[in-house]
Amino acid sequence: MNILFVYPKIPATFWSFHNAVKFISKKSSEPPLGLITIAAMLPGWWSKKLIDMNVAELTDEQLQWADYMFISAMNIQRKSFEEVVARANRLKIPVVAGGPMVTTEHEEFSGIDHFILNEAEITLPPFLKDLQAGHPKAIYESTEFPELYETPAPLWHLLDIKKYANMAIQYSRGCPYNCEFCSITLLNGHRPRLKSADQFLHELDTLYDYGWRSGIFVVDDNFIGNKKQLKNDLLPALIDWMNAHQYPFTFGTEASINLADDDELMRLMARAGFDHTFIGIESPNITSLQECGKSQNLKHNMLDSIKKMHAAGLRVSGGFIIGFDNDPMDIFEQQINFIRNSAIVTAMIGLLNAPTGTRLFERLKKENRIKNVMSGDNMDGSINFIPMMNFQKLSDGYKKVLDTIYSPKEYYERVKRFLNEYKPQITKGVNFSWSDLIALFRSFWVLGIVEKGKLYYWKLFFLSIFHYPRKFPLAIRLAIYGFHFREVTKTV
Repeated sequence: MNILFVYPKIPATFWSFHNAVKFISKKSSEPPLGLITIAAMLPGWWSKKLIDMNVAELTDEQLQWADYMFISAMNIQRKSFEEVVARANRLKIPVVAGGPMVTTEHEEFSGIDHFILNEAEITLPPFLKDLQAGHPKAIYESTEFPELYETPAPLWHLLDIKKYANMAIQYSRGCPYNCEFCSITLLNGHRPRLKSADQFLHELDTLYDYGWRSGIFVVDDNFIGNKKQLKNDLLPALIDWMNAHQYPFTFGTEASINLADDDELMRLMARAGFDHTFIGIESPNITSLQECGKSQNLKHNMLDSIKKMHAAGLRVSGGFIIGFDNDPMDIFEQQINFIRNSAIVTAMIGLLNAPTGTRLFERLKKENRIKNVMSGDNMDGSINFIPMMNFQKLSDGYKKVLDTIYSPKEYYERVKRFLNEYKPQITKGVNFSWSDLIALFRSFWVLGIVEKGKLYYWKLFFLSIFHYPRKFPLAIRLAIYGFHFREVTKTV
């Protein structure tokens, strides 16, 4: 078999960082981890190629080489996904599709020969068996959640790793919380299922042996879902591994805000090389948090928790949502003030949408408020339901938040406040790389000469180099992120 894996294009969003990665001559922030893991589940004697359309063009010749095209996507990739499927259909290449978007919305798509829904550890083997027997079915699905002990290491060799700013790896699936708007528990369940420490370190070994020496994002939706196992098993083993290999990587991940409650866990994560975590803040408004079931945030003073994580060496990125039923008319000022006071530099702000199958979607459907499936694009200003607030006021207020928090003056002030709070724990290993040096010189021109607000850039430059020399590379990186955010918000 010749199998072509295709990962569709991701449009410009906060998460794409596409304006930032250009500073270090990269094409994409992260690789398609799901597809290269699926590739490892296929017979080893099959021929496999990967085209990530975010780093390379997909040609008809590549499609015609394939006996089957395997494709996976998130909602934000819908347009590109449908275009690729149509191309494969025209060339009569059978299409096998899976991933989060088609798992929840497979009825919405045509041109797919075989749907491999839910988690592939369960649904892929029967497809392969039926394929070998000559009678594969149209849909393979399951309500089971597999353990991850048998999940193979990704096939890194399918990637052109030089084109990526970061690599990605997975430790667990599932989240113990039940936020109304979130599709994670729908897709992966409430019980965190874990890889073993040996399994995780084996994947690091394969990535290390393949020559990677930079950042790795642990893509778990809640890395700390099983704190006991982390503290007793994975993190001590990871600390030993990192010491033995002289800290070749830095790690980022996603977690819930109760990470700040556990000083030992934060200390172990920092010692293991974690320096960044994404936290779903959502809203500073208590009634909005109550509405969406964000119980973990209601139990904390979120500003204090964020400052604790910064002091522990974990830079916090924050997810924020506007458009809850209980959002008051001053929610826009509330969000601006919270982001300003939290010193969260990379604040990802989107309008609320209802993913298909979530509790939010089902509630709004009963209330006859669902308009269509969501686009998945948090930068297109769309919303797939009828909001309580007048949509024009909601849209105008959202734009005001973006324009304010990413204006050069506001953004650079937040970077300076963050640098004052942040206490990095790791002083050895990957620090100022060749890529950082390239980015620095490009930032001189783009941020220090061409872009408006250049004075704020130079103030940050000299402040960080004289007062925070250990944090200087991070300061420049955050300045570059700000350029990306400003460019993206121009499209809203």
